[in-house]
Amino acid sequence: MRILISNDDGIYSPGLAALARVASKFGEVRIVAPDVEQSSMSQAITSSRPVSYRQAKVEGFDAYRVNGTPSDCVAVGIFNWDKVDLVLSGINLGTNLGSAMWYSGTLAAAKQGALFNLRGIAFSMPVEEDSAKAMRFDVVEEWAAKALELLLNQTHLKLVNVNIPAEPKGMRWARQSVRLYDGKIVASKDPMGRNNFWYTVVPVTDTEEDTDRWAFGQGFVSLTPMTLDLTDDVALDRAKRNHPQLPPISQ
Repeated sequence: MRILISNDDGIYSPGLAALARVASKFGEVRIVAPDVEQSSMSQAITSSRPVSYRQAKVEGFDAYRVNGTPSDCVAVGIFNWDKVDLVLSGINLGTNLGSAMWYSGTLAAAKQGALFNLRGIAFSMPVEEDSAKAMRFDVVEEWAAKALELLLNQTHLKLVNVNIPAEPKGMRWARQSVRLYDGKIVASKDPMGRNNFWYTVVPVTDTEEDTDRWAFGQGFVSLTPMTLDLTDDVALDRAKRNHPQLPPISQ
């Protein structure tokens, strides 16, 4: 099995090396990742200039750094490596739960693999500067391996988002938590007194049961199967019932 690995934290993230170590137990690994951090880039691709890549040193792995986004990395990686079977992304230093999935460059790399009709799996973990537990890569790698072993046998799952807590007590299937949005704008001023704005997040404490936030908060590795189709099927069916024949366009 050929496994292409990328991320959004950059080529020298310790989470990337950790995921490569896990993946190497399941197949042949190649790393193609951004040369600098590309967090919150979502599905952005570089179309205004060419991208390039060059070899990099990530432990003993076949690794390359790209001057582009996570999606660029996966596209370039697939183009330059025949017969890729699986795209993995992460392990992100920070969770990707709920509405964060819309912005996540980590998940975007896995989605790019799915867009190329490959399987894609994204991995994330919590990071707290003052918490040694959050950086226990031995624990995270153990559970990433368990999750990967489970998911590889579920061949119908084409795209999955995985979040691993600091001290897992099991794994749970979970849907995306979308009821509460955690983004906000914070206004400030620069040293010259000019207005500027920071986009940041606020903690979400009220979560729905069986969602990714809930499972993660309960100490479980959350496994969220996803689809590339954004169609609201319920709304579409209702629209078709209410308006089976749309009015003609007026001239």
